[in-house]
Amino acid sequence: MAKPERILVLDGHPDDDSLCRSLGAAYERGAIEGGAQVRRTVVAHLEFDPILHHGFRKRTELEKDLVQAQQDILWAEHVVVVLPIWWSDMPALLKGFVDRVFLPGFAFKYREKGLLWDKFLKGRSARIVYTQDAPDWYYRFLVGRPVVRILKKGVLEFCGVGPVGVTAFGPVKSSTPQTRGKWIGKLEAMGRARR
Repeated sequence: MAKPERILVLDGHPDDDSLCRSLGAAYERGAIEGGAQVRRTVVAHLEFDPILHHGFRKRTELEKDLVQAQQDILWAEHVVVVLPIWWSDMPALLKGFVDRVFLPGFAFKYREKGLLWDKFLKGRSARIVYTQDAPDWYYRFLVGRPVVRILKKGVLEFCGVGPVGVTAFGPVKSSTPQTRGKWIGKLEAMGRARR
């Protein structure tokens, strides 16, 4: 598979002073050094209502930041989602972004007859990068990695994105500056490799 030329880094942490922000910036640096074009979206910097008030029953007009986010997703060949794990799941703001952006007619469309749907985001790959305070074995084997199931299976693959890789960093709260530096270096190298 050819290396992607156009990469979108989607940062789902609400706090600018976070490890996720540093990881997203590191991936972006590496990808640019590796020859890719990169766009970066920090969900916390967007202006939008994160609540899908009427579900899919009634259309809510998209704010201009969400229109741009959809354009960036369509532009990208590879999407990197960086997020923290909070209560085993993604932050509420990122969930609201997903609810408002990955809409029928944009990301997928249910068929009139039967249970199948059309996947509109085929031809793209993705990587989910998450941080957590628990060891990964705990999140993986005892909790079942719900955010991976939701983002990978329930959102990205549902809309046709694949393959979807997963990279985990943690536990963050007991990590040293040296360990966090290694994580940042690892993500920069992944960006350079464009994977």
